Amino acid sequence: MARRVLPYLALAGLMSLLSACSVYERPKRPAWRAAAENACFAEKRVQVTAYVQPAPEISGPGICGLTRPLHVTALMGGAVKLNSRSTLDCSMVAELDDWVANTLQPAAQARFGQPVAQINTMGAYACRGMNNRIGARLSEHSFGNALDIGGFELADGRKIVIRRDWTRGDEQTKAFLREAQGGACDRFTTVLAPGSNAFHYDHIHVDLAMHGSSRKGLRRICKPAIPTLAPPPDRDNLPEAPDLEEETDIAQLKRLPGDNTYALHSGPSVGLPPQPPRLGRERAFDPASVQRALALSPRPRPPATIRDDGAFDPGDDGEPTGAIR
Repeated sequence: MARRVLPYLALAGLMSLLSACSVYERPKRPAWRAAAENACFAEKRVQVTAYVQPAPEISGPGICGLTRPLHVTALMGGAVKLNSRSTLDCSMVAELDDWVANTLQPAAQARFGQPVAQINTMGAYACRGMNNRIGARLSEHSFGNALDIGGFELADGRKIVIRRDWTRGDEQTKAFLREAQGGACDRFTTVLAPGSNAFHYDHIHVDLAMHGSSRKGLRRICKPAIPTLAPPPDRDNLPEAPDLEEETDIAQLKRLPGDNTYALHSGPSVGLPPQPPRLGRERAFDPASVQRALALSPRPRPPATIRDDGAFDPGDDGEPTGAIR
């Protein structure tokens, strides 16, 4: 009897062992990450250049890594350099390019009269927990889906350091940094700047994490709230343009009975005789002005006739024969 039971016990033990092994099966990276990388390349959102180069696949440790990573040394075709080579995924490179072109450079030109020449980064791909804490959920840095920005360098060499200038910079520098943050919030799903928490006191973190959707589209995290910004300085020393008066539709103007005036103001008369003055209700009658107006008015011309001797008489208008009008 014991011999008959042993094979069944052995089979049950083997199945139990296989079941236990499945518990320790290696976790897999979410499929949407590879799908997002492939879609970005298929749509040609990023072009391979001397500054953006394909890199070998990164697999592990754990689920960390990228299917098609990119080594990036500059953005906008080399116009804006990175202080160190960053390993990022395709979507991050595309959004960074858009952010630099449509937010960062216009803001720098308006605030400082010159473009940004370099972005100083503080971290791209790194397999680690959020905020570098052991045991925390994996950061988007673990998938090349995030970048930490510590500051900028302008074309003239001026350095803008987030740790220093976020709160202690001059008015235009602080406004520039807030504009950089605001433009990032329109493109990335997570933006954490100084004031968001204790871990981001010296840099702006941007990533494309999936936070779910809302009625307005993708759910985004943008901290801290962006304050009212100071206007850019005037750089042409020209006065503000005057406010233009709205055009008036004269057809809608209300006129008093007997008033046939259509012009809003009088202009020079061409070929018209001077008119006698119109007397307003508040003005007294002035005989002298009436006499002057009558003197300036042309006298009526006598009609042309045929004289008794049969000659044509054009009428006496006080001008010699053959005078040109």
